[in-house]
Amino acid sequence: MSATYMGRLPEHGRFGYSAIHSRPGYQWPGGAKLAVYIALNHEHFAFGEGLGAALGPASPQPDVLNYSWREYGNRVGAWRCLELFDELSWPTAALINTALYEHCPELVAACVARGDELVGHGHSNAERQGTLDEADERQLLTLCRDQIELRSGQAPAGWLSPWISESRLTPDLLAETGYRYTLNWAHDDQPVAMRTRSGRTLWSVPYPQELNDIPAIVVRQMDGKDFAQMIVDQFDEMLEQSVRCPLVMGIALHPYIVGQPYRLRHLRRALRHVSQAATGGRVWLTTPGAICMHVAGLEGGGAGPAA
Repeated sequence: MSATYMGRLPEHGRFGYSAIHSRPGYQWPGGAKLAVYIALNHEHFAFGEGLGAALGPASPQPDVLNYSWREYGNRVGAWRCLELFDELSWPTAALINTALYEHCPELVAACVARGDELVGHGHSNAERQGTLDEADERQLLTLCRDQIELRSGQAPAGWLSPWISESRLTPDLLAETGYRYTLNWAHDDQPVAMRTRSGRTLWSVPYPQELNDIPAIVVRQMDGKDFAQMIVDQFDEMLEQSVRCPLVMGIALHPYIVGQPYRLRHLRRALRHVSQAATGGRVWLTTPGAICMHVAGLEGGGAGPAA
């Protein structure tokens, strides 16, 4: 093997390596050791053009099968999910496409009314953010932030890119346009401080690619009861692990998937299990924005590898 292949590989420069067992300890509010949050993705797709999650076999546009399947989430599934979260008195993070303000504004209003945190999630999931040039990406981030603040009265602190698609400048642009954290990176179980070119810290709050109904149910074709068991097993194991260090457990959901009645029944069982176990004070049921605020306020800059 040539010596030219033995050096350091290209890196992102956003943070350094840090093993989770060697970091400073801290606690979540109230002395909790495990922070749990739900990210409910409220998405809208263009009819007859652009990208779209293919739940069934893709057809030439207009792909009525997949479009209407996804739209079930906005018309039915999301409302059933919100009823479940009300039953459990759970706060959630509503990850919203700003196209919803024109398509179904009452859904966003319902999230605001129940006190959910609004997180920027692009204008539409029919588009991929990482293909934009710097000016267009900055404009997307700015317009989404301004629209959410204007229409809902709260500027989003966090962002999840549509399709989790980033350019090399996305963290820099997020920090420069007023966002405090990103959900794009799935590399840790604790928040991580990311370097940006402006010197502002952008926090990476863990967002799951395993405990996520699209990879689990659509890609791996797991049954709803098996996905619910994943939630239970993830929670039980992370609760045990959190004795040694504070952890974040996110649950990523899409209403057009888990809002289907037979899956919702299994989701209810799993979330009730978490709620019952959370009564002892070791679990903080929260939002990613509250997690970001907590670690940013800790002495010395917070948790995880701040590199």
